Amino acid sequence: MKQTREIKNFIFSQYFSDGLRISAGVLLPPLLLSQLGHLETGIAVSMGAITTSIPDNPGPVVHKRNGMLFSILFMVVVSLLTGFINDYPVLLVIEIFLFCFFFSMFNIYGNRAAAIGTGVLIVMIVNIDRDFTTGSLLEYTGFLLAGGIWYMALSLAVSQFRPYRIAQHTLGECIEKISEYLQLKADFYDTDSDFDETYKKLIDQQIIVHQQQDSVREILFKNRLLTKDPTNTARLLILVFLDVIDLFEQTMATHYDYRSIRSSYGHTGVLKEFHKVLVNIARQLEDLGYDINANERPRLRQDFQPQLEHLKTSIDQVENNFVLKKILINVRNIVNRINTIYSYFSHNKLDTVRISNEKDLGRFVSSQILDPKQFIENISFKSGIFRHSLRVAIVAVTGYLVSKMLPLGHHSYWILLTILVLLKPGFSLTKRRNYERLVGTLIGGIAGALIVYYVHDHTIRLIFLLIFMLGAYSFQRLNYVVSVLFMTPYILLMFSFIGFGDISLAKERILDTFIGSFIAFIASYFLFPSWEYPQLKSLMRKQLIANYHYLLKVAEGLAGKSLNMTEYKLVRKELYVSSANLASAYQRMLTEPKSKQKYVRETSKFIVLNHMLSSYIATLISTVRYDEARHTQPNHIRAVRKALYQIYEAITILKTSEDDDFKEADLHIPDASAKLPENTDSKLIAEQLDFVNKTAGDLLKTVMPFKEENQSIPAPSAETGG
Repeated sequence: MKQTREIKNFIFSQYFSDGLRISAGVLLPPLLLSQLGHLETGIAVSMGAITTSIPDNPGPVVHKRNGMLFSILFMVVVSLLTGFINDYPVLLVIEIFLFCFFFSMFNIYGNRAAAIGTGVLIVMIVNIDRDFTTGSLLEYTGFLLAGGIWYMALSLAVSQFRPYRIAQHTLGECIEKISEYLQLKADFYDTDSDFDETYKKLIDQQIIVHQQQDSVREILFKNRLLTKDPTNTARLLILVFLDVIDLFEQTMATHYDYRSIRSSYGHTGVLKEFHKVLVNIARQLEDLGYDINANERPRLRQDFQPQLEHLKTSIDQVENNFVLKKILINVRNIVNRINTIYSYFSHNKLDTVRISNEKDLGRFVSSQILDPKQFIENISFKSGIFRHSLRVAIVAVTGYLVSKMLPLGHHSYWILLTILVLLKPGFSLTKRRNYERLVGTLIGGIAGALIVYYVHDHTIRLIFLLIFMLGAYSFQRLNYVVSVLFMTPYILLMFSFIGFGDISLAKERILDTFIGSFIAFIASYFLFPSWEYPQLKSLMRKQLIANYHYLLKVAEGLAGKSLNMTEYKLVRKELYVSSANLASAYQRMLTEPKSKQKYVRETSKFIVLNHMLSSYIATLISTVRYDEARHTQPNHIRAVRKALYQIYEAITILKTSEDDDFKEADLHIPDASAKLPENTDSKLIAEQLDFVNKTAGDLLKTVMPFKEENQSIPAPSAETGG
């Protein structure tokens, strides 16, 4: 049943939708033109479509359109220039170096710009060493242009015809990732589960959730169709997403000292009931994500009220059950949030709900300005993108010269293509891509060779070609190994239709891939390498700053200041982003050579402690937001000030020469003049502030080893690096 749902989920997903769109855009021109006897023309048009499809990533339609337009423009210029200098090897080497450097620098402008650069470089590489006359070059470039325009028109037409599907796909996937996160949280209440392993998985899943949330923000809040005079469907998607983020924070706010909880209540059996209820909630979230992804009307499949009542009865039978009751309240809040989300799918309910601070939605997404000054400012060895671009340029020239020196046949440009695709700014990403590329090419090459050798019927070959093409484009953003595994036989079959399909071609592709992979891997280690450790301290500092501002919201609440929801959510978003960036960098560092890994244990502990700190603060904010009586005690004021100071000290220790100064907040929290009678909420605030203080103190101790390293760092200059 679960496998059937996963298959359906993939078929309804954006990945499969992209695969269908790209496959149609690439395959239709050669299929139609081959019927008129112009197969080579169709392949040229198809090449233009492939290049234009590379920057066609999910996002606002205007960004997709602009990305494809720039891709077409650069493609035409590069195609003409490469064709004109093909007879001049020295000029060709200069072109390879300059273009590889220039277009690799596009990484500074984000993923879409980087994709434009990759696509244009592929056109350059494919055209190298081809014999053109002036007329044939202009004709070929015209076909590329036609292919680019055809694909862009197809993509924009699909976006116009189904304007909300990209948002639905991305939102549905985000909700499913949150359901997996909640499932891991449920495992903390399973006394048989491994605590440390669960925590590691939880933090890894948190990275995925934050990345998904960023993708949804990009699509929802930058799309004018959704934010300017939104329809009911657009409003529905925005409302669901806003509540989903609050729901995710509520799942973080259920964080407690689970070791202590297991020790105190493990024998009562109540933890198993908590586990069961949380698993059911996670499954309901999974159903919601599936329904939104499949464009079906969501329906609540479980009634949580009897489950919560039964859980409450079990808790009442346990002595010293204050913590359990508080967890139950948090679980009820999660259930209430889910019920609210499902209520939006009632038209009557949707008409009465308004998006709060609708004009501020654009503040939750970062804008990427294509400023030439940014390009010039990165022309420095301090810039990781500059070093990467220089590395790509040098290695591409090396790969080209190697292909000329070795008798590798007339498809040796595969060495250059392999280098281009595998070389990434960081060593760990290059290493992973190398492994995935080799495995996919080897298995796919064998499969493709067997089909070419044993299957001679062109209709059956075409069916295989369609399957492999669809698989390659559907998995290119989801699973690179699988994408390459499909891509290799797809290319071999495509060549077979133009008279180049034999076993030697498969051998040639596999050999060229191994040569290109070897060159790329060696270069990533020795040529201007980029290791993760140097940036870890800066990322750790940003994480602490984000938690400082997050805790500051608690302090302001204790001071009686009303919570500005927009400012609070911006702080929360920055916390999520910094958390994901740090954990991702740490994971990449673990795949690097041991000699390049530093402070591994300290960083791992730091990440766990920061997650705990964020969760404790989330619990505090949840309490303070709804504590209308403001049961602020003198010990609350002392505790929050102490915690903020400890975090500030840790921020100061992690400062590098390239970091801006961080100033303590000018915080005015009036001391409580008289001690008020304590109630449940004030006791909970005191308890959570104790957790926050202890965790902040542990964080300060964890960063102490970095203090000695900082003593050798010179004082920052007046100018700071960007």
